[in-house]
This record gives sequence, C-alpha cells and structure tokens, in this order.
Amino acid sequence: MVEISDLIVKYGEFRAVDGLNFQAESGQITAILGPNGAGKSSTIEVACNLRSADSGQVRLFGQPPHSQDIRARMGVMLQSGGLYPTARPLEWLEYLAKLYPQSDKPAELLTAVGIDPGTRTQTRRLSGGEQQRVKLAAALLGNPELLFLDEPTAGLDALARRNLLDLLKSRRDAGAAIVLTTHMLPDVEDLADSITVMSQGKVAMSGTLAELTGTRSALSFGAPTGLNCSTLGSSLPMGYSVRETTPGKYVVAGTPTPDIMSSITTWGAAQGVMVTDLGIGDRTLEQLLIDMSSAEVQ
Repeated sequence: MVEISDLIVKYGEFRAVDGLNFQAESGQITAILGPNGAGKSSTIEVACNLRSADSGQVRLFGQPPHSQDIRARMGVMLQSGGLYPTARPLEWLEYLAKLYPQSDKPAELLTAVGIDPGTRTQTRRLSGGEQQRVKLAAALLGNPELLFLDEPTAGLDALARRNLLDLLKSRRDAGAAIVLTTHMLPDVEDLADSITVMSQGKVAMSGTLAELTGTRSALSFGAPTGLNCSTLGSSLPMGYSVRETTPGKYVVAGTPTPDIMSSITTWGAAQGVMVTDLGIGDRTLEQLLIDMSSAEVQ
C-alpha cells in the first residue's frame, strides 16, 4: 500500500527526513513513533501530497501521491485542521460525501464515532475530543483502503477512545492499511501490527511490539535495588540469566514461561521482598523511547 524509499525532506539546510525507507501493508496497522522533530509529520505530509519531497520516492498503490485516481481510495486525518468551523457535523460530512464516487452514510458514520447526527452545534463549538471524532468520520467517509491518522485519540475520554480503537481494528480486519502517528503508547500497544521508530529523520528501529520490547526472550520485574541476582539465577533452569539493568529494575533473559514467573515470585518471597511490575519483555515501549531519546541527548 505504502512504499517510501530514500525520502529526504529539507527545511533550508536542515534535513527533517533523512533518507527514510518505510513500508505499510494492507490489513495492518503501522505505527510511526518518535520524539517531536523526528520527522514523522513531514513524512506523512509528503505521503498525503501536502508537501513535496526534496528527493526519494513515495508510492501509494504503486503510484505517486499526486495521482488523481488514488485520492478516493485514501482517508486522511490530521491533528489540526480538517473541519469547516461554522458547519454542523452532519452538514460537513454530507458535503464531503458528494466529493466521492461512493461513500458511507454520513449519519451512520457519526453514530459509529459517538457523535449525534442531529446535533445543531457547529464544529468550532465542539470539544476537542468531539472534533477528533468528526475528523475521523470524515477520513472514513469514502471507505478508504488506506488511512493516514495523526494523533486520532487526542482529547478523547476512555470510552470514546475504546470505541475508536475498536472501529480502527474493524477497518484493519476488513483489509485497510492504516498508518498511525501518535504519542499515546497504549494505543500502539493495543493496535499496531508493525512499529517504526524514527529519530533525527531516520528509522532507528522497526518491528513488531514483541520484537522491540523483547517479549519473546525476557521477563522483567521491579524490586529493591542491589539484590543478589545470583541466588535467583541458581534457581532457574540452565540458559537463564538475571541482571539489574537500572536501580530496582531486573531482567531475566530467557523464554518467558509460567514456571519462570512463579520462580521469580517464590524467590522474592524467600528474600522477604515484594516483586512488582512482573511482565514479559526486557523493557516497555515507553522505556525504549526514553532510552533512545536519552542516547540522542548524550
């Protein structure tokens, strides 16, 4: 669906995107993560034909972003803009629906995202979360095969967020390719089939959540700092090792199993300490991004 090769986007002499290679497949949700200034928005803007690349190649459905015949197959939701301020939600979607050869029913889409189609409130007077929902409905209007979403759950309450995530999953399961940029890491952990982490305009790492966080090859837990790890290591099967990675954070390298988790808690009880935050993986997605940002600063 999306193929980006050697993309460069410059602002003056500064390279916001510096030789990026990226792919997104149909039937998958691909998350692009990274700190502010990593080049995420510039990449999405080029892919949506809102900004020109200085060099490199972007292909959507095998065609360049400016191709006229792919626009009806795409949906775009940006973090800012995308609403007519004095229109009511249903009026706005009914207008947009006329721009598509075929579209979903605006009233049904508004209901699906939790907006009353009969509301008389102008979009500019809606709350931030309500505006996000109307923008998502607009992005879904043409039943797109490809969706670009920038911070889609910003400002949503817990129930609205859950309903929106379920809606995106259903579109993914129907075969759509969804490219998501967000700072809401729980959304990524819940949704993403593939994750690309950007740093300084380049891909720093990519893979599934399990691959990036090590959930197939490690467990981690919290406990008081300075514990004797050798006593835990001696109680585990051959091939497992234990280390304190940061003060109070311990990682057990080896395949996670229920027996290993039980051994960790039993060991903690024998030591008279409380084992906390026991989970699979050697780091959370949040810790991965923090570690990466800290390395950049240094």
